[in-house]
Amino acid sequence: AANLLAQLVLLLDRADPNTAHHSACVASYTRAIAEAIGLPAEAQSKAHAAALVHDIGKLAVPQDILRKAGTLTPQEFQAIKTHPAIGAALVAAIPGRTHELSKFIEQHHERLNGSGYPYGLRGEAIPLGARIFSVADAFDAMISNRPYRHGLSFEQARREIARGAGTQFDPAVVEAFLQAFDRLVSAPFLQSAVTAQRPAHHRDDP
Repeated sequence: AANLLAQLVLLLDRADPNTAHHSACVASYTRAIAEAIGLPAEAQSKAHAAALVHDIGKLAVPQDILRKAGTLTPQEFQAIKTHPAIGAALVAAIPGRTHELSKFIEQHHERLNGSGYPYGLRGEAIPLGARIFSVADAFDAMISNRPYRHGLSFEQARREIARGAGTQFDPAVVEAFLQAFDRLVSAPFLQSAVTAQRPAHHRDDP
């Protein structure tokens, strides 16, 4: 299973290096948050592995939609919203214990208050791994340049994450993110790609 997951990561990197870079960043943030919240090492590794391929389903979404600079039509947004289920199905098809990982991927756009997708799940109905890397995913999306907007500063993104506690995000996960924040933003890979230099890449609409 680990070897096939690694091949999916390689496929994503070759097909879309920008999305692969985003996923690698999200995976690093996910591990740091999972550690700060007190998850055991095995659970940290599972969340990290799922985060590495959480956007693999975007390979099935038309590039012109992903790179569109303007407002998405309802039909285009529906196409974007298919990527978690597609990615989850790919990972679930890998032999071995990948069911938990596929659930993290499938539900990483769910929101604590039930306003997310694809199922509108609320609270603890969303797996903890998905709740963790929804914060990590949102943070990296906020600090990255997109075709339709410039990225936020680290501090602006930190405030936005904190503001979302209890609505979009699990407050306990947000607290862990805030605890790990200084370590996250001082990481060499992030410092080498400060907001002004982050490449414009795919949409990651909420």
